[in-house]
Formats: sequence, structure tokens, C-alpha cells
Amino acid sequence: MTLDVALTHRFSSFELDVAFTAERGVTALFGRSGAGKTSVINAVAGLLRPDRGRIDVSGTRLLDTATGVDVPAHRRRVGYVFQDARLFPHLTVRQNLLFGRWFSEAGNASSEFAHIVALLGIAALLDRRPGTLSGGEKQRVAIGRALLSAPRLLLMDEPLAALDEPRKAEILPYLERLRDELQIPILYVSHSVPEVARLATTIVALAEGKVVRLGPAAEVLSDPDAFPHMGRQEAGAFLLARVVGHDPADGLTRLEFSGGALITPLVEAEPGTRVRVRVRARDVLLALKPPEETSALNILPAVVNRIGRQDGAIVDVAIRCGSDDLLVRITRRSLLNLRLEPGKPCFAVLKSIAVSRRDVGVFETRPD
Repeated sequence: MTLDVALTHRFSSFELDVAFTAERGVTALFGRSGAGKTSVINAVAGLLRPDRGRIDVSGTRLLDTATGVDVPAHRRRVGYVFQDARLFPHLTVRQNLLFGRWFSEAGNASSEFAHIVALLGIAALLDRRPGTLSGGEKQRVAIGRALLSAPRLLLMDEPLAALDEPRKAEILPYLERLRDELQIPILYVSHSVPEVARLATTIVALAEGKVVRLGPAAEVLSDPDAFPHMGRQEAGAFLLARVVGHDPADGLTRLEFSGGALITPLVEAEPGTRVRVRVRARDVLLALKPPEETSALNILPAVVNRIGRQDGAIVDVAIRCGSDDLLVRITRRSLLNLRLEPGKPCFAVLKSIAVSRRDVGVFETRPD
């Protein structure tokens, strides 16, 4: 299933003018507050009628201002998950979930209810009321309620923004399962680079109501010039790797990716599991020769791929490790001293402890 969006709308402070296509998986609408992210998904949901626009979901037209098509919000079959769960406090979790079925065209079989409960790990919560749940548990129930409405697509407006770090870590694996198992597009609003790096299939970066960067997540995150729009402090790309084995005595895990081996803190995943590993640009060192007698356990051969803007003291350099890309943040002086240029061989040096548990996520949980 696909979602095609083209919208133009004038607000008092800026004009929204966006166009993109979202495929199966997570399309992240990324940008700072006020960039227009929530306005986009509100238009898709039917909560905002743009001045001009067209919205199609797999050939079904939800909006076309040129021809007067404007399907009402309650008939668009769109699941919407807000920052706060918005559960009915007087209903149990089971009753909140079943409420979503009222919006399904044909209702849901009990098998579908059981599947979603299992997918989100909320079976033990069914008889409890929202007031007794943690923030992460409430969000999982809210997602389940949205899915039981049998939506054509799922909209998620910063669903982790109100959660503390432990609750975010609790819910991220469930969001990964949704990305990998659902057959519908997911539009995910966020201003968090770590969340986007962990979850996104495609990134639509917005600034002042305009699309400033659009493409596959791996491509956008490894682009050294993308981060003025995405927040330079959190710049970084990700590697696609496979768990090879664990060393419980050392508390370390060995991963393999296209560029070799990577040693990280213990990853809670079985050998053979495929994972995404986010690596921050500021945590990587560059060397022209492999360093000796160093505490860093990861020394990866690489080639300089692209050098970002050089209009300040800091420069982002994209390097290629095997078929994967990483970003490295260095000073302009280091760039000049090392005489770095595209095509130059080098070595990426990364401490194992630079990769935290939150930086490692499972992807493509369905069978090969």
C-alpha cells in the first residue's frame, strides 16, 4: 500500500507546501517544532482541509481540492496515535481496544484482536484501567485501539515525546515490530534523530513548511549536508548488521556487517538477528593508519565518500565501510591535516561503549 500526498496551505506564520510518497514501513516526518509536521498528518487524517491538495491511499482518493473530493475524517479509515494516549479512563484496556472496532468497516475477528494484543504485548493489561498503566503501556494500548479500526494507514504524532527514557526504551521494540509486520504505511512525526535513525524507512525532513530533504533513511542520515535541517548535535548514521554471538563474561556482543566486525555492549537479541546500529558522528575518530595499542575495540577500514560543508570549524565527513555509510564529525583543521578527499582510504575508530542499548534495534523481524 502507498500514500501519495501533495498539500499547500497558508498559515499566519508560514505556508505549508509539501509533496511526498510513503510506502509500506515508517515514513518519518522530521523537523523542529513549527516545521509543519503535525499539520501534514492532520490534513491526511481529515482534521485540516488545506487550501489546495490531493491525498491518495493505494488508489483511493481521500482529498482532491481541484475536483471537490473531501472524504470525512470518520470515513478515511486512518488510525491516529497522539502524544498522549487519550484512553477512556472509565473503561478497561479490553474495552478501550474494542472501541476501535466500531470504526472498522466490517469489524474484526477475535483472531485479529488476539494478534494485535500479542503484537503489542498487552495481554496482561486487558482487565486493568488506564489509571494503573505506565506511560509506555498506555501508548501501546492506544496503538492497539488504532490498529483495531482496520486503518488504511497509521499516523503517529510524536508518540514517545511525553515518555521518559526507560519508557521510550520499553516501547521502541514494539514500534519496530509494527514497522516490520504491518502491511500499511506509517507516518511518524518526530524531531528526535535517535528515534528516526532507529525506526524510519524513509525520511521527509521539513523546515518552515517545505520539504528540504527526502529519501531512504540510510541515505539521508549518512548525508553530511542533511544535518543543518536535522540537528547537528545528534548527527549520525546507522549500520545494518547481524548478531554473531555474545561474551557474557565481558558483557559484549559481536556483530557482523558489510564492513567487518563490530563489538558493542551486550545486545539482547539471539544470534542471527538482524539489527540496526546507530553510530553518532561525534563518536567516530578517523585515522590514515590502523592505530596500535588502543582501548578502542573497533577499527574499521573505510574510504572517504563525501565531505560536507566547510563553512565553520566543524566538518561532517561521510565514509564508506563495506556497503554501509557512516558519518564522522571532525574539525576543519583535522580535515586539512589529514588531507582528506573523496576516495581516500582511512580507518574509522569507534569505542564499543559509544554504542548504547538504545542505539541498537531489531529490523525486518519477518523471515528472510
